[in-house]
Amino acid sequence: MKKLLKHLKPYTGQIVFIVLLIFVQTIANLYLPNLNADIINNGVAKGDTGYILRTGGLMLGVSVLLAVCAVTAVYWGSRTAMKFGRDLRRGMFTKVESFTQADIDRFGTPSLITRNTNDIQQVQMLVLMCLNIMIAAPIMCVGGVIMALQQDLQLSSTIAVIVPVLVLIVGVILWRALPYFKIMQKKIDRVNLVMREKLSGIRVIRAFIRNDYEEKRFDEANRDLTKTALTIGRIIASVMPLLMLVLNLSTVAIMWFGGLRVSSDVNPMPIGNLTAFIQYIMQILMSVMMAVMMFVMIPRAMASAERINEVMDTEPSIKDPENPVEIGNIHGKLEFRNVTFAYGGAEE
Repeated sequence: MKKLLKHLKPYTGQIVFIVLLIFVQTIANLYLPNLNADIINNGVAKGDTGYILRTGGLMLGVSVLLAVCAVTAVYWGSRTAMKFGRDLRRGMFTKVESFTQADIDRFGTPSLITRNTNDIQQVQMLVLMCLNIMIAAPIMCVGGVIMALQQDLQLSSTIAVIVPVLVLIVGVILWRALPYFKIMQKKIDRVNLVMREKLSGIRVIRAFIRNDYEEKRFDEANRDLTKTALTIGRIIASVMPLLMLVLNLSTVAIMWFGGLRVSSDVNPMPIGNLTAFIQYIMQILMSVMMAVMMFVMIPRAMASAERINEVMDTEPSIKDPENPVEIGNIHGKLEFRNVTFAYGGAEE
């Protein structure tokens, strides 16, 4: 990915601007539950309508700022990711243009088409998600933990149980899914190969009445790709139910232990702080779920990045000399002696 991310260097200023917007957005998001706790503790509990209106107006202003930052960050993040994909496609296309026929045959035309379209799209989507989601997730998670600790230190011990469980679930799912993403791209190559051969040889297929045979070939490649895609889908589909289970059980545990803290005779926890604590736990879990969405994309994007680098790192087998020699208007005779030919990896 380091080799590919160099294409983001021209957009460093935009990325810094996006990070700043996301930081402001996340801080505003973390500030809202604290304001809500103040309204409950100092406004609702004491019947102070003026305090409720003042703090509510402040919450409204913070929400507007949050919305403006979020929309602007998504807009510039999308533009930057699309430009990154454009530059990467241009670079690969230029590279392939310098290849000889032997270099092209080494990868295969269908594979080069997949690498310049689907593979680059996977990396482009990863960059898009990073700029729109991944930057906010760690800030939200760390900030949520800090704010939750400020609400109640004893109740915050539940975080030490919830977060490791989430990490374990994500780790197991990624460990199972990673090998299938690499296989997926190769099977897309296979579908492209069969389709391209069918289109380029359509006259021969019709002349020799090979339609049924070609349909069977494509059906086998298509079913093989579908089977792999369904396997990946089943693995990824288990993420959300498991995370929601952890989320709901965490809410039940926090409400139970939080209720005990509120009703405690020694240093009781204000009800507003419990409400804010629950919101911070939800933000922590949501940030982890956002990170999970990213980690689901990373294995396939990494597999695609590896395939893209194979093309970008390939040196053409025939190059123009750096200092060509001009021989002038000379006529002569060219002879081939002891000339042989062989395909790469084949016997002479």
